[in-house]
Formats: sequence, structure tokens, C-alpha cells
Amino acid sequence: MSDPTNSFLGTEEQPLYTPNSDEKSMGMLSHLLAIFFGLLAPLVIYFVKKDESKYVSEHAKESLNFQITLMIVYVGCYYLLFLWIGTLLMIALHLFRLVLCIIATIRANEGKMYRYPFTIRLVK
Repeated sequence: MSDPTNSFLGTEEQPLYTPNSDEKSMGMLSHLLAIFFGLLAPLVIYFVKKDESKYVSEHAKESLNFQITLMIVYVGCYYLLFLWIGTLLMIALHLFRLVLCIIATIRANEGKMYRYPFTIRLVK
């Protein structure tokens, strides 16, 4: 992966090889389905495709790491719910998650690697 393009909304890089359409679709699904199913979708995709495609594996790991990081932040927001700030933070976090998952889905469909910002990389 070389030639990173950085921004507040994440980092995109060119993969080492050009993925085929099936790999692009699975990479895209690992981000898109995470909007609806949380960390379950990228986890299943990672375990099913990790030995078949490096491209899909990297997208699923990145999506999984982002969803785990979000779960940790959601727990922190839950404890702040009795102060109204927790509600506002949860709404902002949900919108942030939605925007970044859509951006990652588009980048995966373009055949690029995407790295979420502010993500704890637990799955390597």
C-alpha cells in the first residue's frame, strides 16, 4: 500500500494489486453491512474470506477495528446519558459512523484501501 491520501475523514491508499469485482464487492459489504449489523458483519466476512483475498481481509479488519472502537466510545457515552451530554454525543457519534462507513464503502468499491480515523487497531 503506497501513496496515502490523508484527511480528517480517513486515509485512502492504492492496494498492492488491482482487486477483481468480487473482491471489491466483498470489501464494500464489510463496511456497508456494518452500518446495520455492527461488528458482526465484518467479523463474519473476515473469518470467511481472510485466507482467500488480502484485499477483502484488510477491509474487513479495518471495518472490524472501527466497530470495536465505536463500541468502546458508545459505552462511554452511555455513562454520560444522565447528563444530557451523553445523548448529544451518541447522536453525533452515530452520524460520524454513518458518514465514515459510507465513505469506506465508496473507497472499497473504487478498489482503494481505506483506513478510518481515530481507530484503535486491535485486530492486526
